[in-house]
Amino acid sequence: MNLFEPVVDVKKQHKNFVSILKKSKEADRQELLRWCEGFPDRDKKLVIEFQTTFNSSFWEIYLYAVFSEINLQMDWKHPTPDFIVKYNDRKIVIEATIAAAASGKTPEWEKDLSKAPPTRFKKMNIESIIRLSNSINSKCRKYNEKYSKLEHVRSNPFVIAVAPFEQPHFNLQCETPIMALLYDFYVDEDEYNDNPHLYPNGPPDVSLGFVEKENGSEIELGIFENNSHSEISAIILSTTATWGKVESMSSFAGVRFINTVWWSESDKEPLYKSSTTDNVEENVRDGLFVFHNPYAKRPLDPEMFNHEGITQVFVDPKTKQITKKRNGLFLMHRQSMNIGVK
Repeated sequence: MNLFEPVVDVKKQHKNFVSILKKSKEADRQELLRWCEGFPDRDKKLVIEFQTTFNSSFWEIYLYAVFSEINLQMDWKHPTPDFIVKYNDRKIVIEATIAAAASGKTPEWEKDLSKAPPTRFKKMNIESIIRLSNSINSKCRKYNEKYSKLEHVRSNPFVIAVAPFEQPHFNLQCETPIMALLYDFYVDEDEYNDNPHLYPNGPPDVSLGFVEKENGSEIELGIFENNSHSEISAIILSTTATWGKVESMSSFAGVRFINTVWWSESDKEPLYKSSTTDNVEENVRDGLFVFHNPYAKRPLDPEMFNHEGITQVFVDPKTKQITKKRNGLFLMHRQSMNIGVK
């Protein structure tokens, strides 16, 4: 499967696809091809969609790379859903989706690099919550209307893997919007930045209850706080599964600086690291979240994702206590910069 051999008219090629065709991106392209080695194009659409819509195909390739790296066996006998993996002799059904920009809103690939990143986050986070909610609920409907009736699906855990590509600077959100959507747990960074003296222990966490769309309709938060979405066993999400991860892992023949922000259970402050292509530490798992649904009809075995670089989130349904299980350092943010090619 050659992702980079153009098969669609230039006018139909996605801006992200065009940007990675540059000669200087050869090593990065080879890294992505390594990720998708053995990935079957079951419906013969993957290459076309990669070149025309990009993000959803890129996310599926990333998930395949993760599942391969943690040695999950994948079953390709059925055309849908996206992934059926086997763990401890049990099938796990995983459907991939992305949160895309709303109609009329600025898409992520139109980010103005001449402007500094935002320093106010609530408006951006609410937009992300809304778009994530739309994507997750769409997959829930598809599961209830179609997938749940399939023999190879109905009795197995169902996981939604969602990537937020819904706006410029989406990579800054980390887990804040999804934690609000799933558990009604919102970390208010703006309030902390406005009044740091009031919060000596860091940004406060608040219950928003709901967020409001532009048309005035409300989205209730805390969908994993009751059995309203019990068909979902867990949500997989990453904000670091971007082209930057490909760059950070490739054998770039030049000088590339990579700045990363990490977190661990024992650290009270984030850990900042800088590296070059000669000493890259990042792997494909770094930055992956797994959010478990305490009300799931068919819970996901946490041991399945008990791997270094992956953070799993649990909530006690009685006490509402949130627990994050990290395995070593967890990647929060990354920024890479190319200086030149040899």
